[in-house]
Amino acid sequence: MSKVEAFRALHHGRLPGDPLVLPGPWDAVSARVFTEAGFPALATPSAGIAASLGHEDGSTPADEMFAAVTRVVRAVDVPVSADVEDGYGLAPKELVERLLETGAVGCNLEDSHAGELKDPRRHADWLAEVRAAAGDRLFVNARVDTFAHGDGDPEQAIERAALYVAAGADCVYPIGAPADVLPLLRSGIQGPVNMLARLDGKGPSLTELGELGATRITFGPGLLRWAALALRGMTDELRKQR
Repeated sequence: MSKVEAFRALHHGRLPGDPLVLPGPWDAVSARVFTEAGFPALATPSAGIAASLGHEDGSTPADEMFAAVTRVVRAVDVPVSADVEDGYGLAPKELVERLLETGAVGCNLEDSHAGELKDPRRHADWLAEVRAAAGDRLFVNARVDTFAHGDGDPEQAIERAALYVAAGADCVYPIGAPADVLPLLRSGIQGPVNMLARLDGKGPSLTELGELGATRITFGPGLLRWAALALRGMTDELRKQR
């Protein structure tokens, strides 16, 4: 079984309360840590990689993002999916080729640009071109940004999701959706659903998100920020020893 086949299989046949948990590495070291902890696959966060490279979220040059993803993939043996934002203006064929060159088995593709939602039908047409260029070589996670940059209407999110699934998306990611609307989203969306988990203890647990309908869970730049807090604590200790 190829890595992309193994990655795709991880999304199916899951029991309620047992979502696929995909930590988000921002470099080779973090990727190895997550893999050594036993996670079967990883999903790079664009915001986490941007921060690690000294960029603001959304401003990482495409070449730097693809290079960073390549380093993560090279560091581990498990499948890695890559968040490549809205595709950096690349034509679908070139985007797919560059993703495959990194060794990634999947990608996140969002339906907004610079904080503005894209026309859903045009975006669906573009996703269909990505699917046609990729064939079965990439697992496409279509991000729906109605909760992040729209009015948060669940029905609009479901409508967008339906267009993207029809265009060939393997999974839908309504980023920022409140947990209490997840059952509604789950009932209206065909196929796997990705949810963003909080790490501050104020939201549902990973198991609870799975019970509400999440197929898989990612963390955005949350794990990088957690690591930065831990490092800050270590530096405080260093200062005390001076």
